Amino acid sequence: MDRGDGPEGETTADGEPSANGEVGPVDETETEIGPDGVTDGAAGGVALFVDGPNVLREEFDVDLDDVRRAGEAEGPLVTTRLYLDEHATPGLIQAAEARGFEVVITSGDVDVKLAVDAARFAAEGRMETLAIASRDTDFKPVVETANGYGIRTLAIAPGEFGRSDALRNAANGSVTLDGDENDVADSGGDGADAESASTQ
Repeated sequence: MDRGDGPEGETTADGEPSANGEVGPVDETETEIGPDGVTDGAAGGVALFVDGPNVLREEFDVDLDDVRRAGEAEGPLVTTRLYLDEHATPGLIQAAEARGFEVVITSGDVDVKLAVDAARFAAEGRMETLAIASRDTDFKPVVETANGYGIRTLAIAPGEFGRSDALRNAANGSVTLDGDENDVADSGGDGADAESASTQ
């Protein structure tokens, strides 16, 4: 983008100072995009973080579309990230990307990368709701941190036998994807929508 100064005595369209030092109007209707391509937190919405190795297991038979719908039941998604380790198959990566997930591959511990990213999103106020799909109790401190910033939290479990009660109890709401249970405590979203998203 050409950011040159406008003619003397005028301002440029992007609000930069013109040759005479004045600043022109800034179009405040544009949505700010963060460094990761995610909309600014002022837009609100849901940041969905999926712990791939703990959720996408054969015994749970989880569909990524169901995970996405569970997040969308809370509001518009501002980011959808699936965290995988280096053993993820190309087919899984391709399927996740086709469903609109940003795939994050880590060579180390998936939990650490997801927790750091989720805590950073919370600290920067980049969402109104933090949704974590996992069965891992290790994410309880992340949920508590987000709660401390006034961010609503949602724990998405892959199934009744894959649910962390500690994570579920720390969050403001919870969804179990097998449909056996759907608790949305103090939810801003429609419980009926969340229930339909959690069944299949």
